[in-house]
Amino acid sequence: MTLHARLLAGTALAVGLTALSAQADTIRFWTTEEQPERLERQQELAAMFNAETGHTVEVIPVSESDLGTRTTAAFAAGDLPDVIYHTLQYALPWAEAGILDTDAASDIIEDLGADTFAPGALEMAAYDGGYASVPVDGWTQMIVYRKDLFEEAGLAPPTSYAAVEAALDALHNPPEMYGFVAATKVDENFMSQVLEHVFLANGVSPVGPDGFQPLDEAATTEVLEFYKAIADASPPGELYWDQSRSLYFSGNAAMIIWSPFILDELAGLRDSAPPTINDDPTSSELASLTGIVTNFSGPSNPDGAAWADIRYFGVTADANTDVAAEFIEFSLDDGYELTLSIAPEGKFPVRNGTAEAPTAFTDAWATLPVGVDRKAPLGDLYAPEMIAEIVGGLDVAQRWGVADGQLSLASKMINSQAINRIVRQYIDGRLDAPAAVAAMNEELGAIE
Repeated sequence: MTLHARLLAGTALAVGLTALSAQADTIRFWTTEEQPERLERQQELAAMFNAETGHTVEVIPVSESDLGTRTTAAFAAGDLPDVIYHTLQYALPWAEAGILDTDAASDIIEDLGADTFAPGALEMAAYDGGYASVPVDGWTQMIVYRKDLFEEAGLAPPTSYAAVEAALDALHNPPEMYGFVAATKVDENFMSQVLEHVFLANGVSPVGPDGFQPLDEAATTEVLEFYKAIADASPPGELYWDQSRSLYFSGNAAMIIWSPFILDELAGLRDSAPPTINDDPTSSELASLTGIVTNFSGPSNPDGAAWADIRYFGVTADANTDVAAEFIEFSLDDGYELTLSIAPEGKFPVRNGTAEAPTAFTDAWATLPVGVDRKAPLGDLYAPEMIAEIVGGLDVAQRWGVADGQLSLASKMINSQAINRIVRQYIDGRLDAPAAVAAMNEELGAIE
């Protein structure tokens, strides 16, 4: 090769490298998954994305309690990150405030295929004919029950008020066996979550499209009567998640309501919360005896509902939109198994698979190891139909106020703890049902 040819070749190579470097960008990603092990997984995801695309993702941990104020301040300063991993509560308010690029989120969902996502997760983020943010993962609250005792007594699974009440009649035999452990500690958020689940199951909500919506007396009375039934089949005292788990783990409760973060503990994989149903704290016996229900119905709402906590990726108004979209699509496609592996017991796939492989991600999720002190895949611990029930709750997931654009108002009502307090007064016999409904309507109606 002549000197002139070598110079031309060198120039072409330099131009090519310059073009490649010009195409490689850095984006900032805020995440509330700030525990060291979870951060490590997200940095691994960023490294995989970098290897595939040349783009760099700066993973920045932000405390969940600070996320709202930091985002608002960054928006005012014109210094938002490119992508934010956020809870449901921010999706619609941030879209309305102009913090999120909803067109970008809608395009990502269209590119990946809207029909590959759990409908409930998409519906919660629906905004102006598109979507505020892109669903990433979620979990549904569950009725956890002793499947073996139900089968021995010829009982149907507790998928409805009536089925739960039938099981209470058959199995409640204190102190050896309590039919339920209901949340009764008024100042615990756990009671708020359980009550919202029970109200949703019967189609009752305190908000509608125009804001506060008076509770229907007949349907709300059904909710109150059901909650009193499970409270009466519970031990005395101020009960919340701790007693629920302890009594179920010791074999003294037939049913509880809990989050999926109990799934690894049930199987003896966490030393700080071992099952005590037998003498072996590492035993998976209790897991093998357990069934779960996510979609649950009341007499006024036969289709039922599942209470869910969904997390989203938001593309911000200040984003490098193309690279942000590329990162999100990677995280929900080639990198989705790694995304879910950050905490599989609490990160159910909201995208079940692809058009070509409709269950690919659900199948992969079931193989991911869960646990703290020991590890095992959920698919080794629980039957395929139970795995399907766990994930299936996201198809019908609901929360107060989401469909009506009133999530913020509903959250204020929940945080006031008025519902907890008045329901407790009812189950303690201090109010009858009409008075309880009237008291809730009066207090909730005054919240703005």
